[in-house]
Amino acid sequence: MAEIKTKATPESVDAFIEAVSDPVRRADAKAVAALMAQVSGETPAMWGATIIGFGSYHYRYDSGHEGEMCRLGFSPRKTELVLYVLNGSPEQDAQLARLGKHKTGKACLYIKKLADVDLAVLEELMRDQLTSMDARYPR
Repeated sequence: MAEIKTKATPESVDAFIEAVSDPVRRADAKAVAALMAQVSGETPAMWGATIIGFGSYHYRYDSGHEGEMCRLGFSPRKTELVLYVLNGSPEQDAQLARLGKHKTGKACLYIKKLADVDLAVLEELMRDQLTSMDARYPR
């Protein structure tokens, strides 16, 4: 079985954020990190080379594949922020309708800049994701 590339590392979250070249994206990354820390009650850690994660859980699929991943996380990419906060719940569909300008993937929320979204709704999405994680992967 292949080794999992995305795992917690000892790298500095602060150094990673400071290296973000775009000043708006860097400021947004600091704000998202602070919000996720507040919502989760967890200290941020680097997961792989580009994901800032909060907390962790152990998963195991029916196939036997298993590993550890962060409960909540994000990555300040070159063109947008990628937030790992989606779980496909109907509640989140309603929240996304109120969020503001964004795109979605299967479990990812893509935001160009925080000024485009309602931060209270973003916090709701984060809290909903943690509630979902707690139900599926109790601590």
